[in-house]
Amino acid sequence: MHVVVIHRWRARYAEYGRYLDHDAHTVTYVSTEVGASAVPPQAAAVLLVDATDDLPSVAERVKQLAHEFGPPDAIVALKEDDLLVAAQLRREWGCAGWTPEQVRPYRDKVEMCGRVAAAGLAVPAWTTVRETAVVRAFGDRHGWPVIVKPRAESSSAGVLRLDGPGDLRGLDLAGQMAQSFDPRPIHHVDGWFDGAALGPYRVSRYLNTCLGFRDGDLLGSVEEDDPDLIAAVGGFSARCLAALSGRPTAFHLEVFLDRSTGECAFLEAGARAGGAEIPFLWRELHGYDLMEAAFHLSLGRAPRPGPERFTEVGGWLLAPAPARRPCRITAVRSMTGRAPGPYAEALLRPGEILPAADAYYEHVGGRFRFRGRTSAEVEAAITATAAAFRVSAEPV
Repeated sequence: MHVVVIHRWRARYAEYGRYLDHDAHTVTYVSTEVGASAVPPQAAAVLLVDATDDLPSVAERVKQLAHEFGPPDAIVALKEDDLLVAAQLRREWGCAGWTPEQVRPYRDKVEMCGRVAAAGLAVPAWTTVRETAVVRAFGDRHGWPVIVKPRAESSSAGVLRLDGPGDLRGLDLAGQMAQSFDPRPIHHVDGWFDGAALGPYRVSRYLNTCLGFRDGDLLGSVEEDDPDLIAAVGGFSARCLAALSGRPTAFHLEVFLDRSTGECAFLEAGARAGGAEIPFLWRELHGYDLMEAAFHLSLGRAPRPGPERFTEVGGWLLAPAPARRPCRITAVRSMTGRAPGPYAEALLRPGEILPAADAYYEHVGGRFRFRGRTSAEVEAAITATAAAFRVSAEPV
């Protein structure tokens, strides 16, 4: 086979060399410059683009690779923002796999919420914004705050919380989506779905919010250890995924959760493995590679079965960039070796540059991973690390 991989991570979120024999097959890469160092050395070729979600430039690189190595038999992308580009190129080259129409329910938040609601599942009220006045009418009807977000961005890019009509002043929100604010804690669910039921999955609770991280807050997450809560969220998640496509996929799904009743409401979902530190926690704590499952599913292959039980609880913490990216780190405090503290961290050294790269949760002020016997134990270690960590930088 000639397999083209669209890639942008510098860290080893995906270990492609383990997933497909690069000597038996021709595996080529279209990568950003930042991500190129993580491409396996056995790759037949690596062509660079400024952005892997820029369809014209990626299409041109694939055309170059096809000229040299023959038409691609498969095109793989594991990052959420690259899924639609890969689907469009599969159509162009006649490759098997998800089509743009099959990807769109996982990228267009209006269609996403519509499908889940049509299946009879709880979704906070929403509307498409034709003009800013629509948001005022929506808030007056459903109450404030109102969340306004782009229909197809990731990592909370462009998301706004509007606390009242006065916050609309000077904003042009046409083409976006408005949604009622749900104050319940946000949980994320990660694993893979076989088209009818969940394979291995974990339920985690966010500490702070992804939107807050955009504004400079720390962001953390801790896996849940309550079996009843896990089962309730898992059942709701399976119904959401069946409503979105009913196709086998790795997934990262977010829900609002009433922890006292187990009642859920849908927030959004991605047809890909979770980001941040989730792939590392699964490999290191649970002995399972979610990125590998996503890779094989994208090739139409069944992933290997997951663990029968999870014996450890994991968690992660992200510190925001200490200055506008790109920036040069001037000082940083390691957190490993502390008790309680992380078992692993990813930090830049003083003098190194934090790039303005598109993998938003990768290129941050600090990344930390935690393990323990209970959710409470892991949360305590995350809280202690958040209080003690320091990093500073200067603009480049």
